[in-house]
Amino acid sequence: METRQDTRLSLHGIHVPLITPFTAAGDIAADALEALAHEVLDAGATGIVALGTTAETASLDEGERDLVTDVCARVCRERGALLTVGAGASGTRAAEASLTRLERWPTARAALVTVPAFVRPSAAGALAHFARLVEVSPVPLVVYHIPYRTGQPLDAAQLRALGALPGVAGVKYAAGGIDQDTVALLGELPDGFQVLAGDDAYVSPMLALGATGGILASAHLATARFVELGQAWAAGDVPRARALGHALARLSAAAFAEPNPTVIKAVLHARGRIPTAHVRLPLLPASDAATAEALRVLDGL
Repeated sequence: METRQDTRLSLHGIHVPLITPFTAAGDIAADALEALAHEVLDAGATGIVALGTTAETASLDEGERDLVTDVCARVCRERGALLTVGAGASGTRAAEASLTRLERWPTARAALVTVPAFVRPSAAGALAHFARLVEVSPVPLVVYHIPYRTGQPLDAAQLRALGALPGVAGVKYAAGGIDQDTVALLGELPDGFQVLAGDDAYVSPMLALGATGGILASAHLATARFVELGQAWAAGDVPRARALGHALARLSAAAFAEPNPTVIKAVLHARGRIPTAHVRLPLLPASDAATAEALRVLDGL
C-alpha cells in the first residue's frame, strides 16, 4: 500500500459519502450499495466515502462496517476511483486502532477523521491528536471539521497548523456557514493542503473561494449536476455556476430538512434505487411531506 510518506493525494471533484441501504429484514443490502457506488461514479463522481456519518456508521456493528468497506473497496478497485474511509475516534488510542485496521483494504487511499468529538481538548490537544495519528495511519488523513457536531471549533490558524502536518492531505470543511475564518483559511493554505466543502448548501460559494471539491450527501440525488457545478467554477463559467449553485442549494436544503440521511434514503427508495427507506434508531424515517418536497425540487433540476 502507498503510505503517507510516498503519496501526494489529490483531492478534487465530488465525493459521495454513501448511505447504507437496508433490506426489509433490516440487514445491509450489499447489492444495492454496490449499485449505488457504480451509479455515482458513472455520473462523474471522483470517489466515494465509506463509513461517513451519512452511512449511519454509529448504528453498524464491526462486521457490518467491514462489509460496507469491502463493497466500496471492490467498486473503487474495479473503477480506479478514490476510496476514502471514515475512521478515527474521540480518544487517540481508539483512533489509532481504527486507522491501523485500514491496512486490510489496500484500495483505501484516505481516511476521513473527525476532530475529537465531545471531549473538547484544547486546540493544541487536537493538533497533538492528529500529529500522533499521522504517525500510525497507513493512508493520508482528511480532517473532518464539523464543530456543530464535535463541539470543537477551530479557527483558520488552527486548521492551517493541522494542514501543515505531514500526512494530512486536506479538510472536509463543514463549519455550518461561511465566515471570516472560512475566507482566511482558503486565502492562505499550507502547501498541498486541500479544502473539500462539507456543508452541501454552501458548496458553490466554497468552490468560488477555492475549495477543490466536496464530500456531499446530496450528491446521491443529482451527482452529475454537482459534478457540473465543480466543472463550471473550474472553467470560470460564473453565470452557469451561480445558477446551478442556487438550484443545488435548494436541493440540499430539501435533503437536509430532516436528520440526514432520512430524506436522501426516502428519495432513493422512491426512485427505485434502494430496496427500502429504512434507517436505524435513533433516526426515524423521513416524513411524507419532506420526501415529497425533495422529490419536487429534484424533478425541477
